[in-house]
Amino acid sequence: MQTPWGDFQVCDAHVHFFSPAFFARLAAESGQGQEGLGRMLDWRIPAGCEDLAADWKQELDEYSVAKAALIASIPGDEDSVAAAVRLHPDRFWGFFMTNPATPDGVERVQTALAGGLQGVCLFPAMHRYAVGDPRVRPVFEAAAAHPGAVVFVHCGVLTVGVRRKLGLPSPFDMRFSNPIDLHPVAMEFPQVNFVIPHFGAGYFREALMLCDLCPNVYLDTSSSNSWVRYQTQRLDLKDVFRKALEVAGPRRLLFGSDSSFFPRGWHAQIFQTQIQALCDIEIAADHASLILGGNLERLLAR
Repeated sequence: MQTPWGDFQVCDAHVHFFSPAFFARLAAESGQGQEGLGRMLDWRIPAGCEDLAADWKQELDEYSVAKAALIASIPGDEDSVAAAVRLHPDRFWGFFMTNPATPDGVERVQTALAGGLQGVCLFPAMHRYAVGDPRVRPVFEAAAAHPGAVVFVHCGVLTVGVRRKLGLPSPFDMRFSNPIDLHPVAMEFPQVNFVIPHFGAGYFREALMLCDLCPNVYLDTSSSNSWVRYQTQRLDLKDVFRKALEVAGPRRLLFGSDSSFFPRGWHAQIFQTQIQALCDIEIAADHASLILGGNLERLLAR
């Protein structure tokens, strides 16, 4: 992709794969049929995972994005991203959400990693468990056993816009959303790489502290990062990038868009906003190249 620093490879660390199973679950919860759900949301509901994979490949082609990490966004939906990766292994990495507190949660993680998926996505506040809960430990052990696997841990503010739009409850528990909780785990499993999305989503200071103490912790830059409004000190995206570079360095930041639904597709505006912030702080070309793709390629290399 052509960027202000030259032509180099851009990879997206954070794209939600809203599969037919995802929409079926929403339809069941909301009491809507899938056609009614599509009209309410004004979203396109895919006919199958193969169609959705083709849509995302076309989006990446249109915007000259080399590769993206696709996230299966409900527990138990690993097969959807696995299908996309099988169809286009040169364009997608497979990430998946899991709830290790459920009876089959850990077994599903082990099966998915053995099958070639690479990102285990934990949402402790959503599923109401502590990262240090003994039920979660086998997830880290499984990741440690599969080189090239990463553990993505959502921290900070967690809102699911589609649930809000449908009037569905989101009984999340923010007591389980502090990045500091990951510190003893990251220290115990130095061979596992951890990713904190959205710069910690409001726990920016804590995420930076964790990065400073644990060299195996990365930050993804995804979403609008509207959490900056919670900061007591005035902060904008330029400040966020500047401070993250100061503490974590250019080799531990991963560009992400937080793209999700169609017809919007790839969230190009998020990309442009981040590019502008990086330009404004006059980041070096080699550092921009790492953040926008090089780091993710290195992190997920098998």
